[in-house]
Amino acid sequence: MQNHFSEFIIFADESGDHGIKTINPENPIFVLVFCIFRKLDYISIIKQAVAKLKIDFWGHDLVVLHNHEIRKSTGEFAFLFNEEKRMIFLHALNEMISRIPFSIVATAINKKDLQDKPNPGNPYLLALDSCLDQTLIFLEEQQQLQQLTHIIVESRGKPEDRDVGLAFDQISAQRSKHYPLSLRFANKQTNSSGLQIADLVAHPIARHILKRNQPNKAFEIVREKILGFPEYNETGLKCYPPKSEKPQLKLRPDADRELPVHL
Repeated sequence: MQNHFSEFIIFADESGDHGIKTINPENPIFVLVFCIFRKLDYISIIKQAVAKLKIDFWGHDLVVLHNHEIRKSTGEFAFLFNEEKRMIFLHALNEMISRIPFSIVATAINKKDLQDKPNPGNPYLLALDSCLDQTLIFLEEQQQLQQLTHIIVESRGKPEDRDVGLAFDQISAQRSKHYPLSLRFANKQTNSSGLQIADLVAHPIARHILKRNQPNKAFEIVREKILGFPEYNETGLKCYPPKSEKPQLKLRPDADRELPVHL
């Protein structure tokens, strides 16, 4: 049956905080990531792969894959203090993600640079505007602008959700009367596979932006998922301040590349 929904679904997550009044000098980077999935892939590949990994290691699929807890070996991931078990789990996790077809749109903002500007603006609003702009270019290339595409964001509480919703409404109102994107919030308890993938890929991108000259094996492979790869700078991955006002996005010819997770 025909409907007015697009062929894609998007999951968003972030790395770092978007506060600008108090900035951590050791990590002034805020990154917003959009993970774009073709719905047929999401249904037939991604959700099944994530569930299988969880059942293999926990016997059920209720565990939420969270980058911070994995890196710190806390909560459900306390068993990762055992080096042998950690190696086995990370290998399985990386193998799972390497087979998941999806693309990344991301925006990184150095809040210290932003703070030095006359009218700095809100980092989250700037990043959201940039990611939405890049997403529209992608959807236009895919001939999906006449259909509705949902962007799923993890709920952070009523005040935070309200602020994000207002920012999205502000941006969409300026763009088009018939805006082809819709924002939806999902509680962590929904155990969304897409949100967990977005959480896992945000950290390697933030580390790369923060320490470009340091080896970052995870990002070297994560970047292959970025739209426009291998020339993704200011297209699929946009940094502040921008080098160009309007990115010209090149689609990757192959969305199914290896993607080990930085842990």
